[in-house]
Parts: sequence; C-alpha cells; structure tokens
Amino acid sequence: MKQNRGVNPSRMLQAGDRVLVGTNLITIDQAFSSSLSEGDKVIGIGTTGALRRIPAEVAGLVDSAVQRASRAFAAMADVSEAQVSTFFRTAAARLESDETFAPVREANVVDVESARSRGRSTTRLVLDAKMRSSMVDALRMWENFASGAESLTSVAHDGWSVTEERAPLGVIGFVFEGRPNVFADASGVLRGGNTVVFRIGSDALGTASSLMDHIIGPAIREAGLPDGCIELLDSPEHAAGWALFADSRLSLAVARGSGDAVAELGAIAQQSGVPVSLHGTGGAWMIVAEGADLHRLDNVVKHSLDRKVCNTLNVVCVVRSVAAEVLPVIEHAARDAASVRGVQPRIHAVGDAMKVLSEPELIEVHRAHGIVAEPSISQINTEDLGREFEWENTPEFSVVLVNSVTEACDLFNEHSPQFVVSCISEDIADHETVWKRCNAPFVGDGFTRWVDGQFALLRPELGLSNWQNGRLFARGGVLSGDSAYTVRLRVTQSDSTLHR
Repeated sequence: MKQNRGVNPSRMLQAGDRVLVGTNLITIDQAFSSSLSEGDKVIGIGTTGALRRIPAEVAGLVDSAVQRASRAFAAMADVSEAQVSTFFRTAAARLESDETFAPVREANVVDVESARSRGRSTTRLVLDAKMRSSMVDALRMWENFASGAESLTSVAHDGWSVTEERAPLGVIGFVFEGRPNVFADASGVLRGGNTVVFRIGSDALGTASSLMDHIIGPAIREAGLPDGCIELLDSPEHAAGWALFADSRLSLAVARGSGDAVAELGAIAQQSGVPVSLHGTGGAWMIVAEGADLHRLDNVVKHSLDRKVCNTLNVVCVVRSVAAEVLPVIEHAARDAASVRGVQPRIHAVGDAMKVLSEPELIEVHRAHGIVAEPSISQINTEDLGREFEWENTPEFSVVLVNSVTEACDLFNEHSPQFVVSCISEDIADHETVWKRCNAPFVGDGFTRWVDGQFALLRPELGLSNWQNGRLFARGGVLSGDSAYTVRLRVTQSDSTLHR
C-alpha cells in the first residue's frame, strides 16, 4: 500500500493482513478492520507506522473543497488588486459592525461553553474585544498591502533577456487550532493570488462557520472573487486534516498547533510530496547574564507573562553567580503578572535554583479541567526544560541556573523548541554570544512577546516557525500571506536567429 495515497480498505484490509508502512510492517487487528466501511480510505504514517482511517464522507468533503479551491486559483489570475482590496475592506467593515458580528459572538459563546464543559483550554478560543480589534486591524493591513507581484532579477544577454518574477503559489492547505483570529491572518494569501482551504479544531468550528457565513462569504461575493477562494472544511474530525494534507494538489500545507498532532500532519504532507510548514511547539527562553539591569529584568519578565501564547516566557536561565539578586526580581515580576489575573505564579526549579527561590506554598492553579491545589515552586529535572507549559490563567515557567551565557545557549539548543530567545545583559559580548550560538529564528534583548508578524512587521502571519524541525523558508521564522509565493522565469527574445 502506498503511504501517500488512500486505498479502499473494505476490499483490501482484513484482520491479519500485513501492511508495510515506511519501514514498519504492521499487522491489521480486528478492531481496525471492523472500523472500516465501503469507500473509506487509509493513510499509513511512514515515520510512526500508524494507520489512519479517513471516512468516505470526509474524503469526499476534502476532495470537493480542494477542487473548488483549485478552480478558484485559476480564476484568481483575472482578479484585480482593487477587487482583493474590496474583499478585505468589506470583511473588516462587517467584522466592525455590531449587527453583523452578533451571530459570530453568539457562536463563539457556545464554542467556549462547550470547550469548558469538556475540560478543554479556552485561552485562545475566546473572541473578545481585543481579538476582534486585532482581526479588523489585520484585514485593514491586507487591504492596503501591495500584492508583491514584481520582477526580482533580470539577466541581459545578446539578443535576449531572462527575468525572474514573483508568482502565486497555488492552493494552500491550512490546519490550525481553535483560534478564530487566524481567519483574518491567513486570508492574506488572497493578496498574492493564492487560495486556501482551512481545517479548524473542533472547539472553534462553530465560530469559524459563523465567520464564513457572516463575514468572509459576503465579502467574497461583494468583491466578485471566485467561489472557492476561501474554503472551510465543515468537519470536526481529525481525518479532515489528514485527508487535506495528503492531497497532492496543495502547493503548501501549513499546520499550527503543538505536539504529536502537528508532527503527524507534517509527516503526511511530506510523504505525499506536499511542501509543509510546521508551526508547533512554542515557549520562549530568557538568558539573564551577570550585570543585568534589574529594573529592565523586572519589566521584561512581567510583560512576557501577560497571557499564554507561543511566545510566552517558558524558561529563564540565570547565571549562577548573580542568582541571589536576580531570582527575587524574577519572582516579583511573575507575581505582578499573575496578580492582574488574581492568581499567583507557578514556578518549576531545576537543581540548585530551588535553594535560592522562596519557600513553596500551596496555591490555587487554574487548569483546563478546573482549579487545583499545587505548590507555588517545585523541583524538575534538566530534561523537563523542553516542556511547554500550556497554562490557562496561572502564569507558569521554569528557572535553571547556569555557569555562563554559553552554557545557557547550549541548554537552549538541546532542550528548547529552538524558537524565541532573549538575552538580558549590559554586555554586548553576551548578546553576540546568544546571537551566534543559539539556533533560533527570533532573538531579542527584552520581553519575548514581540515575536508576532502583525506586531513586529505589520504583516499578519500565517504562523511562526521554530527551527526544531528544519528551516523550510531558509532562516525566516515568520510565514505571512505575502511570503507564500513562487518564482517564474520569463524570456524576451529580440534576436529571432538565437540558437544554441
């Protein structure tokens, strides 16, 4: 069975059958065989040897959506920049209007209540006033953004010339977690002439469907854009994401989320011959050197813990010689950040950092499944530094002591997702060490939450890449709507006798 293509398993896969998936020989068990129905497809994951069932109706849903998006991509060649601007302007206006936003708000309330009742995280699901405003800002940015269609280089020869020009990439498949604001960010691919098929996590599917019905869909029609230029897969099943990333008609697959689910999606795309950009594990690191400005440190720690997203502070490395004066400042800043939420911070200490921190006490920690009593400070091992704390309302991070900035860089390269690092030091040599030694796309000297395409570059992002799983787009960490392009070559021949 080919790993990158679905097969009809009702005739081919029975209990006891053996299937080669990558380098793994898998024996089909009775439970998996019994789950299959006529028309279902099966995908084998070469990296893990796992088999994934795609129900026939889900496979059909994805096939139809990609087909519509493919046709829309061809039609986008005749769409003017003015039409695309109209789309973004209309979508922004509809999102700003309380009347047209009302059903979206209602759908989001239902999604949030449902997620909470199931013990699911809602930190990124709530479409509050701040998120709504950010979405409007993103749409306005794309309204006024140039298409990026331009000549890149030109080579002149005797009697002819060759020009490299930016061109649309094609159909982009996009799987992301329950964050409604991604709709505004990722719709930017239209500005470059691309089309997109979305699959959103089940927690936010109601909100996403309402956004399509009341904001995105009407804006597409008013601008006269081709039907299918933005497609949402109306399915809560993970199989919709598997089927989408296995579709070789995609020009690029983008996955946002974390953990094994994103890694599996990436494996499916890669073995299907689809270029993939993974935006997975987050968590920022901060390195505090000797002679750090303590007032600056207090500010940057506090403002790096204001909410939990991918660029939130996750690990602080402190040079051991200044631990006694630095750790109380870090604790104070964390308590300030937590007090805004009416809670206390949760700190994990590696090794001898435990001895320098305050005495632990039992505190109330807000988890997705409810409030639990945990110690304010607890011991962890060095190997645990790779864990990203997905906190709800209680700021949570780790502290580790090191002998030097160089040692901190080595820990970062070994245990972090190789994403964000910040160096707090008054010595330029420390900053150069971090810049040269840390394998990170995002390097700073202050708070970590600056890492955001819209905030830092005024370009709404599709996602932020870490370097943990390779560097798909060279050393660039921000994937934005205007960076999804390819290059075409165009020849102009003035000498008709040209030959080789």
